[in-house]
Amino acid sequence: MARGDIYEATAGDSTDLYYVDTGMYDVAEYGSVYVLDDDRPALIDTGIGTHHEVVLDAVEEIGVTPAEIEVIAPTHAHLDHAGGAGYLLEECPNADVYVYEAAESLLVDPTALWKGTKAAVGGMIDHYVEPKPVPEDRIDGLADGEVVDLGTHSLEVHHAPGHAFHQAIFYEPRNDGVFTADAAGILTPGLDRVRHTTPPPGFDLELCLEDIELLQEIDPSALYYGHFGDYPTEDRLGEYADVLAAWVERVRAKRAELGDDEAVLDYFAEEIAVVDAWGEPKAHEEERMNVDGVLRYLDER
Repeated sequence: MARGDIYEATAGDSTDLYYVDTGMYDVAEYGSVYVLDDDRPALIDTGIGTHHEVVLDAVEEIGVTPAEIEVIAPTHAHLDHAGGAGYLLEECPNADVYVYEAAESLLVDPTALWKGTKAAVGGMIDHYVEPKPVPEDRIDGLADGEVVDLGTHSLEVHHAPGHAFHQAIFYEPRNDGVFTADAAGILTPGLDRVRHTTPPPGFDLELCLEDIELLQEIDPSALYYGHFGDYPTEDRLGEYADVLAAWVERVRAKRAELGDDEAVLDYFAEEIAVVDAWGEPKAHEEERMNVDGVLRYLDER
């Protein structure tokens, strides 16, 4: 498990689908960029851009040249999913970026996105590179319900705004799998349980629960997580609904107990349980960000 490792997605009925470990945050498998090999080869998500050459190397190892890539499809504009889009476009001359329409302007002019990311991720910003703008003539804003035809495979677009207003999930009917973005949480290998992801400023519990219901209605056999690869669906969607509700209640209760938001941030950052799997810097900074997202959500309510 190291930067550049390539895995074949095998959950459910998956075929022609691979993902590469981009080495994001120096956490093994945290950043998964998918390659769907078809008549119109596609990349789903891009990573943060820092190691975009790892994605290009993986594409070639799978047997596709960068010039053959036609579709680059970030699930949403957060830089761990879309930060490499501008970099990859420069090396994939026949590709366009396909993204849910609310994310389009954020990628064309990523100034606000970059500023917001620096404010949200704290010390982890050292792992990032500033995103390159995506040219307007090489981006296609997708509407809810639209389908991107790849040949044998396709990507069905479903708006899923709970994690961020610009997020969509992509259902791939031939493989009966969903590229979940962050709508199904984060499933860390070795722990085999779903963890919350609730960053500011867009986290909304009620909308997240609606997104989970949407995924349950689609009822795919496989979930293609944006972090840590593919898994059979099993009961993970219902589990994530319970995890999210319990997480928000824990933060709410701790805020009532401590009466100081900075103390709440410190408390959860110190007690996080995934340090061994994620490494100390990433685990602590991620949890501070998640708590901040919940606190802002509570304020808005």
